[in-house]
Amino acid sequence: MPINTKDMMELLCQVSELREMKAAVKHSGYGALLAGTGAFLGGLMGGPVGIAVGGAVGGVLGAGMSAGKFKPVPQIIMELSPQQQQQLYKKVRAIIRHLDWTDMAAITALVMTNGSIQDQVLGVLGSFLTNAVGAEIQYGK
Repeated sequence: MPINTKDMMELLCQVSELREMKAAVKHSGYGALLAGTGAFLGGLMGGPVGIAVGGAVGGVLGAGMSAGKFKPVPQIIMELSPQQQQQLYKKVRAIIRHLDWTDMAAITALVMTNGSIQDQVLGVLGSFLTNAVGAEIQYGK
C-alpha cells in the first residue's frame, strides 16, 4: 500500500517526539563563535586573565544569543517546503519499503516498536535536517 508524504511526515513527527529530538537551527554556531572571539580578544588585551574574562563574556553573550533557538524536530518537519518533504519522504521510504505492512497504522506500529528501524529512520531524518536546514540535532532519549 502506498504511503503519502503527509502520512510519512506525521510518522517522522511521532518518532522524533518519542526520542525527544530537538534541533538548534543555525544560531548555535554563532554562540560558539562569540565565545571563541571573546577569549581571543581578551587574550590580546589582558593575557591569560583576559582569555578567561573574554571567554566568559563571549560565552554569556553566545548563550544569550542562542537561548530559545532550539526547536522540536516535529515543528521543523512541518515547516519544510513541499519539495524538502518529498525528498525526505523518498529517503525514509527506501528504509521501510522492504517491511511487511498493510496500512499506515501497521507501519506506524512497526516503526514505533522496533528500535532498529527507529534508529535507521532517525539517522536519515537527522542527516537530512543537518544538510537541508543546517540543524544540529540533539536526542533526549
